[in-house]
Amino acid sequence: MQTTTTTLLLASDDIRPGETIAMTHVSNAMGCTGENRSPQLRWSGAPAGTKSFALAMHDPDAPTTVGFTHWVLFDIPADRTELEQDIGKHHHPHYAKTGLNDMGKNAYGGPCPPPGDPPHRYQFTLYALDVPALEGADETLTYPRFRFLIREHVLASATLEGRFGLPG
Repeated sequence: MQTTTTTLLLASDDIRPGETIAMTHVSNAMGCTGENRSPQLRWSGAPAGTKSFALAMHDPDAPTTVGFTHWVLFDIPADRTELEQDIGKHHHPHYAKTGLNDMGKNAYGGPCPPPGDPPHRYQFTLYALDVPALEGADETLTYPRFRFLIREHVLASATLEGRFGLPG
């Protein structure tokens, strides 16, 4: 399925485009001391034919050559238009399923780049899909498999990007 021109918009009360992500949403592991609360996200403008949504939070600047995935959420019902703050602590919110992040957990994992790196970009990408559920997806779903499974089903996508870095 081809992505169509649409007005799908992704916004947040917690993340401002291009600005520093607050410690509320930063990891509390790997040397970081944030609260690790997933941000509130809301969207509008889903195209006709949307049957579900999926979301990924990815750091393309991680020193891994492939980036680092912090959150994978899928099978979000088409009638939802918001994710409340801190729903990422739940393995499976009652209205969606959570795949594995690159920390090996079924949960939100906040930003935590290596100390001294320039600030990393953290991209929250919402996908409007033409299927109500991803076939073959469960709690073992990784980001590469997620991208493979959605590839034929994306009607539209929208990305919200924040930044975060640690002093050297």
